[in-house]
Amino acid sequence: MKKVYKAHILYTKEQNRFEVLENGYLAVNVNGRVIAVATDLPSLNCADAEVVDFGDRLLIPAMNDLHVHAPQYRNQGIAMDLELLPWLQNYTFPEEMKYADTDYAERMYRRFVRDLWRFGTMRACVFATIHTESTRLLMRLFQEAGIGALVGKVAMNRNCPEGLSESVEAMVKGYESLIAEFNKPEALVRPIVTPRFIPSCTPEMLRACGELVAKYRLPVQSHLSENRDEIALVQSLEPESTCYGDAYNRYGLLGQTPTVMAHCVFTEGEELELLKRNKVMVAHCPTSNLNVSTGIAPIRKLLEEGLRVGLGSDVSGGHDLNIFRIMVYAIQMSKLHYQRNHERRFLTLSEAFWMATKSAGSFFGQVGSFEPGYEFDALVIDDRDLNHSDYSLLERLERYIYLGDDRQIAHRFCRGQEILEP
Repeated sequence: MKKVYKAHILYTKEQNRFEVLENGYLAVNVNGRVIAVATDLPSLNCADAEVVDFGDRLLIPAMNDLHVHAPQYRNQGIAMDLELLPWLQNYTFPEEMKYADTDYAERMYRRFVRDLWRFGTMRACVFATIHTESTRLLMRLFQEAGIGALVGKVAMNRNCPEGLSESVEAMVKGYESLIAEFNKPEALVRPIVTPRFIPSCTPEMLRACGELVAKYRLPVQSHLSENRDEIALVQSLEPESTCYGDAYNRYGLLGQTPTVMAHCVFTEGEELELLKRNKVMVAHCPTSNLNVSTGIAPIRKLLEEGLRVGLGSDVSGGHDLNIFRIMVYAIQMSKLHYQRNHERRFLTLSEAFWMATKSAGSFFGQVGSFEPGYEFDALVIDDRDLNHSDYSLLERLERYIYLGDDRQIAHRFCRGQEILEP
């Protein structure tokens, strides 16, 4: 049955402005897609629809997390005084080795999925581990919860502990078993090919990842140009590549199918042009950039160059799964960048919101907006306890982004279905 939701509706069709409908109406069809939004009910031509009145609450698109490491969930807020490579060796890899135990994986992954739900994230690009059965478990938990996810069994076989190294043959076999179960048209939860990053993968492993991508037309996720030491290591490992991005491109892992690369802190010149040409999505992870001391990603420059940019929590390099807070950090970090380079202005609220919703959502399809045909992924915000009576609707949304938390999220929807606590 069609449904019509009445509330104060706010979303971003474009990055530089909000659409605001005070006491607006939004119609959703039986397939969970938006029919239309309007300022009055008769304009929707949905006389047969059930009307749900959310009163004085805000109705906004749900959050999308473009880069998060599920097995690092337990390590949030630990070892934040280390840089990237020692942080990986001393904390991240030992924790990920525990996911060989599916009982441990289930305990942690259930908490992880629930916290995504709690903070209003209805779609995520997720790194798992090399362990096929734990990855399968995570994908089934997302299915049970009704939350959309692209989940990657991590591929790695060098510069890592023995317990996190897998043969090329085992990696391919594991992926193909997951593909057989989850790679269905229109599925909410699907596999994504996930070489951890170039330093963790031999040429043979990267080549096999590229072959999986080509054979099954799967999307790709990885890391790119996060840290200067990492970039130097890639140059030594892939000397025939002209830049870090080219190392992925040579193996068919950079835009041959939909691709999201996290960080891109030092992406410029040839690499930037390659990302533009191949239509690669960038996952900006400001909390992680701060915590593991990589640098300030030049997001304004990337946007001006025409790259698509979304936001990622990057737990546990980042310490927070809440994408609303990631918006705030993205704005604040862009202001620091502005202080160093006054030629480029800092991010606005609408731009950060657009990155978290419509821009990031585009990686999952028609997601992240309330335009006709978009899947209805939405949050209902009850901000009464933030003392909103004297503020405009945009000011109320801004106050929620900066001051609110999961206690103000009254309802969560993914693809038209209300998602209750997992």
